Amino acid sequence: MTPIDDHPLRYALANELHARPFPIAATPCTVVFLAIKKSEAAVARDRREDLEHLVNLLDRHGAQHPQPDATHYAGQIGRHWLKWEQHTEFVTYTAISQNVSDRAFNPADFEVFPPDWLMASPGQRVTSAMVRVVERESDEAIRSKLAEWFEPESLAVARVLDDAAICACDFRIDPAGHMRFAMFVTEGTGRRRTGRIVQRLCEIETYKAMSMLGFARVKQLMPRIGALDGQLTQIMAQMNDDTAQPDALLQDLLSTSIELEALSAKCSFRFGATGAYEAIVNQRIEVLREDRFGGGQSFADFMMRRYDPAIRTVKSTERRLKALSDRAIRAGELLRTRVDVERSAQNQALLESMDRRADLALRLQHTVEGLSVVAISYYAVSLVSYLLYPLTGVGISKGMLTAAVTIPVVLAVWFAIRKIRKRLE
Repeated sequence: MTPIDDHPLRYALANELHARPFPIAATPCTVVFLAIKKSEAAVARDRREDLEHLVNLLDRHGAQHPQPDATHYAGQIGRHWLKWEQHTEFVTYTAISQNVSDRAFNPADFEVFPPDWLMASPGQRVTSAMVRVVERESDEAIRSKLAEWFEPESLAVARVLDDAAICACDFRIDPAGHMRFAMFVTEGTGRRRTGRIVQRLCEIETYKAMSMLGFARVKQLMPRIGALDGQLTQIMAQMNDDTAQPDALLQDLLSTSIELEALSAKCSFRFGATGAYEAIVNQRIEVLREDRFGGGQSFADFMMRRYDPAIRTVKSTERRLKALSDRAIRAGELLRTRVDVERSAQNQALLESMDRRADLALRLQHTVEGLSVVAISYYAVSLVSYLLYPLTGVGISKGMLTAAVTIPVVLAVWFAIRKIRKRLE
């Protein structure tokens, strides 16, 4: 049997589905999470810097290096299990250590990432989080701890994955600069399932923070978009004014359209990324299969009240910018039509003026031709008379001779000039 040839990417694509396994988290444990992004041109960044930053951390613990072109890594560093992932715009670090500190959300737990290593980061922190994973207690004890650890007004808490755990977060940055998540794991929940819940919580926070970058961009753009909207409205109002100069209006409209297109080009990626990140946030919350705990708001409720309005603002601004661009295009077409009509009228008037001038020129030409017949005839009669003067000796006077030849000569000249004119025509 002759073996069939495999596509050169078959194994690579199949292995990609298994390249980013969920972390394994035994209860109790402490999870620290960090997401880093360059402030400018994050998509086009030099990704080797991300890898070098990871290698720097691994070298501090004598851990094995990843492959030179790796986009993910998982391994043990000291007493922590580390997972590193490189994404389109950012990189994430997840470190899991067994047991928990006596002090809940102890900032010292974040020291798995040394301060000098953080200072040498090739980007800026988008978000960081601490997840405290403990065994489940009574509902009353959980409520007491949640009231101590979180802000009640914004607390989101829910039973997840068919009561496999209770997860809570207030989505506020604590004094140490981190988000706080609490997980109370039900007895019998496996380490892999616990790891999947931890992964989902970190992804919710990461993609929420990344999508909110679109909201920040919109807040910066809204004043300028409002100004451009006013300019475009004013230009369209002036288009109805017969005294306005279309060429000047067209120049103003062109400047406004160029700026609108530039804004659209600059924001298109961020708008698209915001929509994609929002979808991931909602999908990650959906797969948690939440049930209410103690009548409090769930993660989905929190997002609906606090997160969705911001995303709707981003989407409405995107639609508004597109609508302004379309209005500018339509206004430009109308204004160009008006300019073309006015120029056509000017061209028509010019053609009519040229026709009148041509008619005058033709009449002048006919007049000149008549004068030419007279002038040529005068000289021709003189020449013919001189030729016939010898006949005066037979009793014919010069006057009679000249009178006799005048009419035939004039007719001959007139006929010759007319024939030449017809030939030229």
